[in-house]
Amino acid sequence: MKNPLLPLRSLHPTIKVPRRRYAALSSGVLGKLNVPTDYSASSYLAHTSSQTYRLHTDLPEQIRSSKTKRTNYFTAVNDALRTILTTDDKSLIFGEDVSFGGVFRCTSNLTDSFGSSRIFNTPLSEQGIIGFAIGLSASGYTALPEIQFADYLFPAFDQLHNEASKMRYRSGGAEIFNAGRMVVRMPTSAVGHGGLYHSQSPEGFFLGMQGITVVIPRSPVQAKGLLIAAARGEDPVVIMEPKTLYRAAVEEVPLEEYELPIGKAEVLQAGTDVTLVTYGTMVYVAESAARAAKERLGVSVEVIDLRTVRPWDKETITKSVNKTGRCVVVHEASRTGGVGESLAGEVQERCFLRLEAPVTRVTGWDTPMPLAFEGFMVPDVVRVLDGIKRTMEY
Repeated sequence: MKNPLLPLRSLHPTIKVPRRRYAALSSGVLGKLNVPTDYSASSYLAHTSSQTYRLHTDLPEQIRSSKTKRTNYFTAVNDALRTILTTDDKSLIFGEDVSFGGVFRCTSNLTDSFGSSRIFNTPLSEQGIIGFAIGLSASGYTALPEIQFADYLFPAFDQLHNEASKMRYRSGGAEIFNAGRMVVRMPTSAVGHGGLYHSQSPEGFFLGMQGITVVIPRSPVQAKGLLIAAARGEDPVVIMEPKTLYRAAVEEVPLEEYELPIGKAEVLQAGTDVTLVTYGTMVYVAESAARAAKERLGVSVEVIDLRTVRPWDKETITKSVNKTGRCVVVHEASRTGGVGESLAGEVQERCFLRLEAPVTRVTGWDTPMPLAFEGFMVPDVVRVLDGIKRTMEY
C-alpha cells in the first residue's frame, strides 16, 4: 500500500530565496579572502624594534630607548608576571596546574624562581579560587589567580559579581576593604577545536558588572603592559587572553617593564569612510577586511582596538564615528548580549545626527560553539567585508 502522505516538497511550490553564504571556506573570488591569518605579515604587530615604538604609541617615553626581544604572546604574559612578582613581594599566583606552567605555559619556570609559597596549585574549584583571591586582596596582597579556561569561569561568577565588584562601594571607598589588587587571568575565544567548553567568549556577561574592568589584549606588547598596569591599579581586573594568539602573535617586546593605559582604546589604522571597532583575535580579521575594503570597494576604514571592553572607551569611538558617519562592530561572542549591543546603543545616542547608516554588527551566531563548525561560528574576512559593504550602501 502506498503511503498516503505526500512528500513534503510537494506541499509547497518551489521558492528561490537568495542566500548569503557565510562559510569560512567560501568558494569563488571572495572565498579567497578567507585564508589563515599570516601574523608574520600583520602590520598591527611590531616585527622590528623601530616598529614597536611606532605602532604602540602609548608606550612610556622613558622606555623608548629600551632594547626589545622577539617574543610570543604567552611569553610576554610570563614576563609580565615575573615583573610583578619581582617588584611586589606580596603578589601571589595560584590556580589549576599553574605551579608547572599551566595549560598554555604562561607560568612556566616561575615556581623555580619564586618558590611554591608564591606560585601554587589549587583544587578544581573556580568559586574557591576567586573567593580566596578576594580575601587575599582585601588583606593587602596582590592576587593573581588563573582560571584555566574562560569557559570555566561561571562557578566563580557569584564571587566576582556579588563580592569583588561591590566591595569598594560597600565600604565607601575604604582602603582596607576592597578587592582592588586582584587580576583574574583566563584564556578565551575560539581555538579551532575547543567546542562547547573550551572556545567560548564570555566577556559580554561582564557588561552589567559595575566595579569590574575587563581587558582583552591583542598582542604581546599589549599583553605585557596591560597586565602589569592591572596588577598595580586600584580596581579588580579580568584579563582575557585569546588562546589562538598565545603562540601565533609574535613581535618585538621591550625588555624593560612598562605599563599601558587601561580603559583606553587605540586607533590602529586611520580612515575616513567607516569606523570598524573590534578587539582580541578579531583585530587581525579586521585588518584583512579593511585592506580588502580599500582594494575592492575603495573604502577607507578606520580600525580601532577597544583593548578594554568593560568599561569601553566611549570618547575615542564617538570621535571616530562622528568623523566617518558609519560604524561596524566585530566580535567572536554571540550577537545577543555581546559588546556590540552596548556599543551600538551608545553610538546611536552620541552620534545620531552624524550617522549615515545604522550601526552594523558582525558577530558570532546565537548558538553554542560547535565543535566541528567553529570556522562557521567565528566572523571571517568575507563576513566583515560584507558588513562594511552593506553599511556603505545603506
